[in-house]
Amino acid sequence: MPLPRRSLATALVCAVAAPLAACGGSSTTHLTVLDLASDAVIGAQRASTFVVHVRADPVRKAEATIDQQSAEVSVSGDTITVAASRLASGKHKLTVHAAGATVTRSFTVDTTPPALAVQAPTTAPSLRTPVTVTGTAAGAVRVVAGDKPVPLQGDRFSLTLTAPPARLPVVATDAAGNTTTRLVSVAVHHPVMRGVHLTGYGWNADFLRKPVLRLAREHKINTVELDIKEEDGFVNFDTTVELAHRMHAVRVLYDPKKVVAQLHALGIRVVGRIVCFRDPKAARWAWAHGHRDWVVQAPNGGPYNSAKYGGAAFTNWANHDVQAYNIALATEAAKNGFDDVMYDYVRRPDGPLHTMRFPGATVTAPVGVANFVRDSSGPIRDNGAYFGLAVFGVSATRPKEVGQDIGAMARYVDYVAPMVYPSHWGPGEYGVRNPNAQPYPIVHRSLKDFQKKVSGTTAEVMPWLQDFSLGVTYHVAQVKAQIEAAARDGIPSFLLWNAGCSYQGGALVGDRSLPPTKD
Repeated sequence: MPLPRRSLATALVCAVAAPLAACGGSSTTHLTVLDLASDAVIGAQRASTFVVHVRADPVRKAEATIDQQSAEVSVSGDTITVAASRLASGKHKLTVHAAGATVTRSFTVDTTPPALAVQAPTTAPSLRTPVTVTGTAAGAVRVVAGDKPVPLQGDRFSLTLTAPPARLPVVATDAAGNTTTRLVSVAVHHPVMRGVHLTGYGWNADFLRKPVLRLAREHKINTVELDIKEEDGFVNFDTTVELAHRMHAVRVLYDPKKVVAQLHALGIRVVGRIVCFRDPKAARWAWAHGHRDWVVQAPNGGPYNSAKYGGAAFTNWANHDVQAYNIALATEAAKNGFDDVMYDYVRRPDGPLHTMRFPGATVTAPVGVANFVRDSSGPIRDNGAYFGLAVFGVSATRPKEVGQDIGAMARYVDYVAPMVYPSHWGPGEYGVRNPNAQPYPIVHRSLKDFQKKVSGTTAEVMPWLQDFSLGVTYHVAQVKAQIEAAARDGIPSFLLWNAGCSYQGGALVGDRSLPPTKD
């Protein structure tokens, strides 16, 4: 029977439109899953906050289920977003409905990380000794040590490093993206260190440098601590760290590579000292150039001014750029051949905590400073230098006073160098009536506390001792008493401090067991 004219027209429209629309006038919606492959395997991290995106022709509404349970759905333009949390291990099925169309995906959640076992020597004889790290990574598809891929042969791997690592992360990853991390630390026993402090200007002055070198030739010292960045914020050589030049914080007093070579030729070890957060050059430059979060602030938002340190002298230990600047100088020092890098003023300013603010801080000063030390250890040690810290004498018993938690920091360094200067203790400390006049008991008793704090770590105690007069005149006997007190505690290493770089050699005993020097 022939169709009526109206029905015939409708049939023709349906025939033409059929590829794009149903004859009832409703659109055909195409659903495409964008970020979940068929039979995908996903890991614990993605399963904890599971999100899938589905592309569709513009729709107003969509529904989704995972294992026939309703899932959270949102629609924006041509994208449907499905979300779920804490999917359990095992097989799952995702179903998405929109405008009469349906798409499904079967997938598996695997939350079991690879089994990673790492073997490395616990100690090495020197920082220049190659170290081989071996292990197994069952279930892993790749292993990375630091930023370097490690070839897998079955489940096994082997990696030879040019130097013992301080804290090398080894990460195994499986096909689902689950990871297992192990930190590899190889301790290196620090040689006995008996040294003295020299500023950049002290090295430049013959009348200061030559007596120090004479002490080395007499086998009384084997180490010179030479300042890299000093209390005034100046770097003492033509550094490659660009920020120091931008801040006009460079003065050329010596060539580090030449000085290190000269001292090494005499059999003298070289410690490079970096004054970290007491840095008036950086603080004032940063404040003037809009980087005010680089600076420790007062409660009113201005720079924290300390009469003791001459105004706005402290940069902010919590600031990433400040930390990166000091780490860059430390890394450069290690590359220049310094045997050790020693941080000083690795702390907040001393003074009442309520009078200062640390922009961006998310943890307390003791925690944040220890984290900074942790982040410095790899670059320093991996470039062949030991890592030490000059710390307040009171920090063993009062970690909050300047933000130095000795036990926490000791985990990341080769030694701590407490400044147990007798002149810096108050009457009655450690039961000593007048510490400044009684150098032996105050040094002996205070170092005991530091030894307790580093117990359980590989760090040693190598104190700073006083060779200057402050309130009480110090002669040979007073300096010698401190050295003997440290020795009684089983500590043969020490550094002598004199801001004027002049030392009483009579307090030092020639020791042929120290590394030989050359004339």
